[in-house]
This record gives sequence, structure tokens and C-alpha cells, in this order.
Amino acid sequence: MILGEILTEKQIVADLAASDRWEVIDELIDHLVVCGRIRQKDRDAIAAVVKKRETSMSTGIGFGVGIPHASTELVDEVVGAFGRSHQGINFDSLDNQPVNLVMLFLVPQGQFQKHLHTLANIAKTLHDSEFRGALCEAESAADMERIINRR
Repeated sequence: MILGEILTEKQIVADLAASDRWEVIDELIDHLVVCGRIRQKDRDAIAAVVKKRETSMSTGIGFGVGIPHASTELVDEVVGAFGRSHQGINFDSLDNQPVNLVMLFLVPQGQFQKHLHTLANIAKTLHDSEFRGALCEAESAADMERIINRR
């Protein structure tokens, strides 16, 4: 799956409040609850599985990008939220640089190939410096969605 297939404007947070990777995971998961993409009763279990995955190895891939992700039986389809931080987030990234763009996604348990393909597509898309720059400069979540959908 590609970003435009996962995200709507409602799933984009144009100005994250978080200052570290644990806070940003919580903020994006809370946002998924608010926009109705995951159930409130599943929030803590989903946060735990994403944080467990993140503990094994940071998903800060460099270039100011973080892609926290996990598989869970608590979703029936790929679900995601995208956030932007103007100040940068300490994500324990591979290049030791702060993260400005975070794409959190969840894949249904047992869909290993879909998980790998989704991660690869997101990483490839966010590796493009012009695309990242456009997202960082966008005025709003609506503008960010338009940029993502043109991709």
C-alpha cells in the first residue's frame, strides 16, 4: 500500500506536540482513536505492540523520517496516521538526527507480505527529498494530503 491509500486529511497531524518517539507514538495512536480508525478500547494494546516493536529497533530511518509500525489482530485493514514536527523529535534515528515526519501504520496480524510491502513503499516515498521538503513546507493537513495524493 502507498501513503495515499492509507491516509485522509483527518489522519494527518500537521503540528505534532510530542518531543520524543514514545510521545509521538501515543499522540498518533490517540489521533487514530479520535478520527475513528481504531477503537478506544484497543488503544492501550495497540500502543503496547507498537512500542514493543520500537524497543527492538528504532524506526527512525534517517533523513528526518520515522516509521513506527506493527502487526495486530485489533485492525482489519492497514491503518495509519501521519504527523509533522516543526521542532524535530528525538527518535534515536540511524543518522542521530531529529525526525520531522512520522508515519505510524498498523497491519492486520498474519499479513506479513502486506506489512513488508507497505513499509518498503512508505520508506521509498519518504526517501525523496523533494517530497519530504514539500510536506515540511505545507501550510496545513489538507495541503499535506494533496501533496501525498499527487505522489
